[in-house]
Amino acid sequence: MVVITLQRNKCIGCNYCVEVAPNQFQMSKKDGKSVLLHSTEKKGFYTIKSFDESIFDSTMEAKKACPVKIIQVKQV
Repeated sequence: MVVITLQRNKCIGCNYCVEVAPNQFQMSKKDGKSVLLHSTEKKGFYTIKSFDESIFDSTMEAKKACPVKIIQVKQV
């Protein structure tokens, strides 16, 4: 299982995560910040748990590309 977490309130809207992993992220038209698709929010952290292991590599690239380091990716 792949667990992805986004700390959205610290997002600066650079769009790198969307460029690297467009199936997991998109930019909000309302505030210009990243949105983790199909995630649930708890205390400012947006999380998705997926059994699709194929998303791991692209989300790891998004994590590395993020200049404010607000994306966490784990394989469980």
